[in-house]
Amino acid sequence: MSVDCVIWLDGEPTTNLPLPDRGLNFGDGLFETLLLKRGRPLFVEQHLQRLRLGLAVLALPDCLLTARRHLESAATAVGNKGWNWAVLRLTITRGAGPRGYAPPDQPTVRILVEASKLDRNCSQMSTPAGLCVAEIRLSSQPFLAGIKHLNRLEQVLAAAEGRAKGADECVVLDQYEHVISVVAGNLFVVRGGELVTPKLIECGVEGTRRRLIIDNWGPSIGLEVREATLGLTDLDDAEEVFYSNSLLGVRPVATLGERSWDSHRVCSALFQRILEEVT
Repeated sequence: MSVDCVIWLDGEPTTNLPLPDRGLNFGDGLFETLLLKRGRPLFVEQHLQRLRLGLAVLALPDCLLTARRHLESAATAVGNKGWNWAVLRLTITRGAGPRGYAPPDQPTVRILVEASKLDRNCSQMSTPAGLCVAEIRLSSQPFLAGIKHLNRLEQVLAAAEGRAKGADECVVLDQYEHVISVVAGNLFVVRGGELVTPKLIECGVEGTRRRLIIDNWGPSIGLEVREATLGLTDLDDAEEVFYSNSLLGVRPVATLGERSWDSHRVCSALFQRILEEVT
């Protein structure tokens, strides 16, 4: 294992996952990806709020307090390493179980925390991204929409497609050709003095930065934020496009197919707003 990566299982350092595990077998679990600055996890409450929802949806035991304790312990260890920026992945699986899909009556969850050093300076906004549109469509499953469960094969295939096309990211659509997000982030478009982001009714992940932009950061820079059903033509007609996630904050979009954007005013203003929160 790399010296720039450390893993804990249920609070103990490890390089092994006990088997069987339903997270590996069925994707039966949840995860959160947090950005750490000098060992301090950012926007923890937003991540734990989404995790709480995911635990309820999957009917997993309430392990939120234990997960928080393991997260805080790992963050302290990262801080002691002197890493300026790091990423912390918190994964919760249903643990072991008998053969078959049906979960055990009394599962014992497993909590994995993986810390990795980041070499990039997260206090600088990323360069504008070039996007393509993924051919694979996201499946419609309203019951799981919003949460960050372990089933990510659609994202894996879309990311591979984007890499093959030389794009920085892929726009992903649902079964009805509605714009949902990029592979690893939530999309926003600027038009007519307002900020619009796709509704996540049938699929998609409710990002922590997406929620903060809707509730706090957008209004703080004088923009109303609205959720709406969007198509690719809405992106073509946008004055500005960007996406958000927990590691980048927000990243401007430069191109999508033949369409290009030179103005990134709103994205830049939001990035500065984020920096105010983390300094």
